[in-house]
Amino acid sequence: MKLTLLLALALLMGGCAAVDGRNLRVGTSTEQDVEAQMGRPAEKLKAIDGDTIWFYPHQPFGRQMYAVRIAPQGVVRSVEQTLTEENLRKVVPGSTTSAQAREIFGPPYRVAGNARMQREAWEYTMYNGQQWDFFLYLQFSPDGILREAFMLKDYQKEMGDSFSK
Repeated sequence: MKLTLLLALALLMGGCAAVDGRNLRVGTSTEQDVEAQMGRPAEKLKAIDGDTIWFYPHQPFGRQMYAVRIAPQGVVRSVEQTLTEENLRKVVPGSTTSAQAREIFGPPYRVAGNARMQREAWEYTMYNGQQWDFFLYLQFSPDGILREAFMLKDYQKEMGDSFSK
């Protein structure tokens, strides 16, 4: 019984070891290496520069979205966590397109519409790296242009979901 439990625990820990791509090597790891270590991506996106970006979301309970950028030659160019305040500073309301935002952040956890405002809202969960969990919202007008980008503190996470009971 103890041996079975230890083996199960070891397999579980081993399966989680590379969800962030830390074992991948820029310039040498291949698409096959990525899939072997991280599994199948939730989405593959052809980037404007010719690279392909593989997205690995850990939403909604995790606060990460890992992007593996693969060069046209099939080797890893970069591995990064996309849900960061630094990336939020890259988007500009009034000029960033939904395609550009998707390339920066990856697929949203949830998409909702607001008929009255004629907006589509993308929702992500993220951690600001200091102390708080946040919801990131990107709102797009029907022409696909970003109109608003903002973060809201996740009070349910902070309170242990106690105030919703």
